[in-house]
Amino acid sequence: MPTANCLTLKRVSVALAVVVAGLCLSLLAAAPAGDKGGMALFNGKDLTGWKFRDPAGAAAWKVVSDVRLDPTDPKKLVGSSTGAATGALLRGPVDHGSDIYTDQTFGDCDLHVEFMVPKGSNSGVYLLGEYEVQVLDSFGRPDNKLTQADVGAIYSAAKPTKNASKAPGEWQTFDISFQAPRFDASGKKTQNARFLTVKLNGQEIQKDVEVKGPTGGQLSNEEKPTGPLLLQGDHGIVAFRNIQITPRAPAVRAR
Repeated sequence: MPTANCLTLKRVSVALAVVVAGLCLSLLAAAPAGDKGGMALFNGKDLTGWKFRDPAGAAAWKVVSDVRLDPTDPKKLVGSSTGAATGALLRGPVDHGSDIYTDQTFGDCDLHVEFMVPKGSNSGVYLLGEYEVQVLDSFGRPDNKLTQADVGAIYSAAKPTKNASKAPGEWQTFDISFQAPRFDASGKKTQNARFLTVKLNGQEIQKDVEVKGPTGGQLSNEEKPTGPLLLQGDHGIVAFRNIQITPRAPAVRAR
């Protein structure tokens, strides 16, 4: 092949490589922070896909672009709207609030959710609407002082093994692998629900915890193989964002 043609092909190859690299960088920049590749349960714009447990408490929730500690009161969060494409769910400083839960239901799943609490606040994340992982301001509490009420506790079942919490006003993450309870053809429960792992800010704080029944404050007293994701909003101020779930097929035991 003539030298001129070789040089032309090399220039075209370099140009294509630059374009592809630019596209990859653009896609990475467009991806939400902390994207785990799961199904997004919150669209960042409104409460489409969510229900209020108590419609009278609906005013406690709003969608905002940015959340931070109230500079005048560390026990509160404030939100602002900047028109950003993604946002956060803020349960603000309203006396009467409501839990919210998804229209969709799930069984075995991996959940990623980011949350923020102000000083001293309290909330929770309920798998299947029944089994709570505690959300609390536990910043600075020694590991040997942790209880089943601290952040990352599986309420009424297991305290966290360590304190991996951040300071009030900082975004924190839960990554939870959950196994739903099992039932036979007649509807009788044959296996209890299990939290396979719970990670707080990247650190494992729960492993293979069996939950014998609903943990308190549940959506229903009747255990089922599937249920919604519920975020507690009847206790304290809290914000959530980047809520992603990945359903998993139940494991098949060898016979």
